[in-house]
Amino acid sequence: MMKRNVILILIITIILSGCGSSKKQLEKGNYDSAIAAAVKQLRKDADDEKQIAILERSYNIANDRDNERIRFLKMEGRPQNWDEVYQIYYRMNERQSLVRTVMPLNSGKRTIEFPYVDYMAEMIAAKRKSADYYYAHGNELMKNGDKESYRQAFAEFVRAKDYVGDYEGIDYKIQEARELGISKVFVKLVNSTLFNFPQEFEQDLLTVDLQALNTDWVEYYTVDLDRNVEYDYLISVNVRNISVSPDQTSQIDSVIKRDVEDGFNYQLDSRGNVMKDSLGNDIKTPKYKTLQCALIHTLQTKSCAIEGDIETIQLKPEKLLKKDPMGARSGFEHVSARAVGDLGALNESQIRRTETGVLPFPSDIEMIIRCSESLKQAIRGSIQSNRRFIL
Repeated sequence: MMKRNVILILIITIILSGCGSSKKQLEKGNYDSAIAAAVKQLRKDADDEKQIAILERSYNIANDRDNERIRFLKMEGRPQNWDEVYQIYYRMNERQSLVRTVMPLNSGKRTIEFPYVDYMAEMIAAKRKSADYYYAHGNELMKNGDKESYRQAFAEFVRAKDYVGDYEGIDYKIQEARELGISKVFVKLVNSTLFNFPQEFEQDLLTVDLQALNTDWVEYYTVDLDRNVEYDYLISVNVRNISVSPDQTSQIDSVIKRDVEDGFNYQLDSRGNVMKDSLGNDIKTPKYKTLQCALIHTLQTKSCAIEGDIETIQLKPEKLLKKDPMGARSGFEHVSARAVGDLGALNESQIRRTETGVLPFPSDIEMIIRCSESLKQAIRGSIQSNRRFIL
């Protein structure tokens, strides 16, 4: 019995919450939301008087409001109004289709069934006139000759095609507007130093994730594949100074001493006799000797520093938008050792060091290449942070 009461209370709560939802939407003036909520409840209970009243009131008010808006837009006579006219007709048609899923409804002695309105002819006419406007407006925008207008024209042509799709040359116009609306950015390495970089090094430095940088209207290039392409922006990675230290070798000498056990001596008493322990064994004392080894450490060092900047430049007209410093360092260090004397004086780590010989120094170009990862990070960071300047 208790379980049945709980279920009954739960059902009543759900019904009341549904009613409250549609009523609340009606009170807020959200008529289509009120209609949707009422229809949902009426599909469960077609005799719900409150939901029928909410549906009828919301439907009539929504249609009256939309018809008033359509009359105003048509009387105003602006060609750009036809898109809104089409959208309203579409909304009214969808509203009608939704409500017909629960028609007819009976409220007391009344039978409620809203008259069917065929919106198709009005929708098609408004859609065609809207497409004509977008097509004509797109052509006007193309005459302005600026990026923003090309991008707007692209959107207008696409909408005209979506609505109608039979304008002569519409695909070419869409392609042309898109091509003209894209901002093209060329990323270039400028080496102002006396060092000649290997081609692979330059390519590696400019390896950036173009897919992550590109947007709908901005494209980045690191390779100039077509000399006829006119770029809108230049990102100039300027290497202005490279300093590579000479090969440096220094030595540190040290003497390692270590006492090790070397046999034993008998412990004698005052008479010169060998002393005995409590068990009668001879007492022995360990004898030590000192081992000595000279350890000659060789320290090899070499360093490289690269300095420059990254400029973000607008090309039409030419204007420096941002300049960021850029730098990287790399280092080479190797320690080896040579032993002269008794190796028994050395510990394990010292012995291992003697097993490593002197290494060839890296070349200057190798030192420069070692800076590449730091430089790449600086380049990526600058491009990412300055994307806001590329319009």
